[in-house]
Amino acid sequence: MAAEVEQIDFVWEGKDKSGNKTGGQLSAKSETIARADLRKMGVRVIKIKKKAKPLFSKKTQPILPGDIAVFARQLATMLDAGVPLVQAFDIVGKGHKNPSMADMLLSVKADIEGGDTLAEALRKQPLYFDDLFCSLVEAGEQAGVLETLLDKIATYKEKSESIKKKVKKALTYPIAVLVVAFVVTAVLLIFVVPVFEDLFKSFGADLPAFTKWVIGLSEWAQEWWWAVIGSIIAFIKIFSYFKLRSAEFRHFIDRTLLKIPVIGDILNQSALARFARTLSTMSAAGVPLVDALQSVAGACGNIVYSIAVLKIRDDVATGQRLQFSMQQVDIFPHLVIQMVAIGEESGKIDSMLDKVADFYEEEVDNLVDNLSSLMEPFIMVILGTLVGGLIVAMYLPIFKLGAAVG
Repeated sequence: MAAEVEQIDFVWEGKDKSGNKTGGQLSAKSETIARADLRKMGVRVIKIKKKAKPLFSKKTQPILPGDIAVFARQLATMLDAGVPLVQAFDIVGKGHKNPSMADMLLSVKADIEGGDTLAEALRKQPLYFDDLFCSLVEAGEQAGVLETLLDKIATYKEKSESIKKKVKKALTYPIAVLVVAFVVTAVLLIFVVPVFEDLFKSFGADLPAFTKWVIGLSEWAQEWWWAVIGSIIAFIKIFSYFKLRSAEFRHFIDRTLLKIPVIGDILNQSALARFARTLSTMSAAGVPLVDALQSVAGACGNIVYSIAVLKIRDDVATGQRLQFSMQQVDIFPHLVIQMVAIGEESGKIDSMLDKVADFYEEEVDNLVDNLSSLMEPFIMVILGTLVGGLIVAMYLPIFKLGAAVG
């Protein structure tokens, strides 16, 4: 479906039916449409142009996934209370603190007033409402249980965002430690060690081997710091380029991350939680299993799991049972397969998958907490070794000179 054309603000001057001069501001998708709207109002246009943007305009506030989760919860609550859909959008849109979110919701409201269903209106905003969200809304509208489905969507979004934040925290923590260690070491080598080097030259004595090595490293850092920074920037750009454009590279990175101790466990458990939560939500909404698995593949957050889920979808489409398809891809733990098997036998696969999702979300919580506990002494050891080693290297000659004088 084509993306919605953005509204443009126009400033116009003209004459009304009585011949009196008039003017104002009008929003439309193009100048042609703006002129047509003015003619319908009985205005003869003399001059019309796009409204100039202020030189120092405020930066547009982005719409975050958390905003969408809160919106789903608010809309579900209002519909459950009997508030009409259009009025609910009006209340939520006009009361939102984020101007971008408010504008987007009022645009959706206008589409609904124009005759679109809620799912059709949301699909015109693909940046904010994915296929999974729209499919669930469509299923709710068709079954007449929109408020119930919106409540499930809100719960899904809240838990999904929660687990994303935990995974981000788990990945950011080690990187932050390495960055701090690199910056501290660079500052000491470039600015502190040279001061001691000048002092040692005044001694005229032979320096210990460790001190000579640190001074040599300092001289190299002073001369080539720009090359180090340039290499880091180049590496980040090259990494980002291939990650965006190469499926093979993304597969390699995701597969490698899953094998890293602790970090890999967190990523595995979070992917399993997303798989179970997404499939549970879509099953509860009555979405056909093959269609649900297509959405689940995109929600796992790891390309290794996405490929496995697409393979399962293909097997299920040929009539194979879900539990047997999951066994064949050899990536899901026995617990998950057994819970799916029980769900298929009892006809309660959504509730079984809910329990699986709860279990793995709690596992992610525990693993992230454990990582934080492990990283604290790790930080102290790294920084202590780097800073302590440089300090010892600088004070060794002073100790040696003091012993000689003594």
